[in-house]
Amino acid sequence: MSSETSARPSYVVTRAAPAGLDDPAWDAIPALTVGSFHPRSSAHRPPVTARLAHDGAQLHVRFDVDDRWVLARRTGYQVMVCNDACVEIFLEPVPGRGYLNVEMNAGGAILCYHITDPARRPGGFAAFAKLSEDELRQIAIATSLPHVVDPEIADPVSWRLSASIPFDLMAARIGAPVAATGTWRANLFKCADESSHPHWASWSPIGEPLNFHQPDRFGELRFAP
Repeated sequence: MSSETSARPSYVVTRAAPAGLDDPAWDAIPALTVGSFHPRSSAHRPPVTARLAHDGAQLHVRFDVDDRWVLARRTGYQVMVCNDACVEIFLEPVPGRGYLNVEMNAGGAILCYHITDPARRPGGFAAFAKLSEDELRQIAIATSLPHVVDPEIADPVSWRLSASIPFDLMAARIGAPVAATGTWRANLFKCADESSHPHWASWSPIGEPLNFHQPDRFGELRFAP
């Protein structure tokens, strides 16, 4: 095993059921830092943390961002939220079954695919399937900002976003049972491609090129017995 691989980050997912953005239960959950910025990022490199928990049926995540130049133009489902102020969690709960890229802008719009071969192709990836709107509605998203932020907020602004992702939704998509056991592979991101100050940050470093879709560089989520 290379030293780069052995240094991949690891995080223990807490057993808890925080309800929404402001549940005090979040305060007791350790935070990880989404702080590995790609060199192509502008000088604006906002502090970003995330907390993860599970209740046996869902994975809960909350991002906290101290931001500026915040933009959120896209609304609805399966839109290019990465062009806005965006937080993302990529999840591979079962080895060899692909991963889900759950991408959400600051207004709560979402994009999510099930990707089994992330090699880039015109129009997407070598092998992927888009989740339906009915599936995406099962992911409960809450955000502290309005659904649309346009023009961008240039002043400092702190914002939060939480999402609850059902295990049953993941299991149906990947075709295998999903449970809060053992170790999952995952990465978390912050980006803002079309902001006046674009940036790209990850929890587990992605190296070169600028490409979030590198499952071999994912970190580990560990579930205590």
